[in-house]
Amino acid sequence: MLKLGLSAFLILSLAGTPILAEDALAQDLTPAPKEAPAILSPEALHKARLDKLFGQLKRENSENAAEIAAGQIWRLWFTSGSATVDLLMQWSAKAIKDRKVNVALDFLNQVVALDPKYAEGWNQLATIYYMTGDYAKAMADIDRTLQLEPRHFGALAGLAQIMEATGHKKRALEAYEKVLAIYPMMRSAQTKVEALTQELAGQPI
Repeated sequence: MLKLGLSAFLILSLAGTPILAEDALAQDLTPAPKEAPAILSPEALHKARLDKLFGQLKRENSENAAEIAAGQIWRLWFTSGSATVDLLMQWSAKAIKDRKVNVALDFLNQVVALDPKYAEGWNQLATIYYMTGDYAKAMADIDRTLQLEPRHFGALAGLAQIMEATGHKKRALEAYEKVLAIYPMMRSAQTKVEALTQELAGQPI
C-alpha cells in the first residue's frame, strides 16, 4: 500500500463528519456571506437626508442651486413623521394665510404639545409671535427651535431680525453670520452682514 505523508491524512472532525485538512483549509478561504445592509429607522433616514442636504447647501456656489437645496430642507422640516402633526401644520399655514392668527396659534400649540421635539412646530410659533410683535415669546420659541435643530437658518434669521428691530445690531450681525456659516449663498443675509458691518464700523467701541 502506498504510504502518504501524515498531513495528507490529517482528519478534522466537525459535527461527527470527517473532513480532510485540505477541505478544511478551503472552507477557511471561502468568503463569509455578506451581511445585509442595516435598515435605517425613519428618524435616522430623515436625519441622513438632512445631513446630506446641509452639506450640499454649504458647498453650493450658485445662488439658484443653493435655493433648491434650501427648499428641500424646508420640505423635510415640514415633515414631522406624524400624520396628525403634519395636518395641524397644514391647517396652521392656511390660517396664517387667511390672517387668522389665533386659530393658527391654537393649531401650533397642539403641534408642540403632541411632539415637543419637533423643531419646526416651535419655529412656526416663533414666526407668528414675531409677526404680532411679541418678541419675548418669539425669542423663547426660537431658542427651543435651535436647541432641537442648531442648523435652522430660518430661526437664526428670525433671531437676527428681532435683534436688529430692538437695536441690538452687534447681536444681529452675529446671528446673520451664523446663518451664512450654514447657508453661505443666502442673499438677504449677505446684504445684512455687509450693511451691519459697515454701520458698526463707524460706531465707537
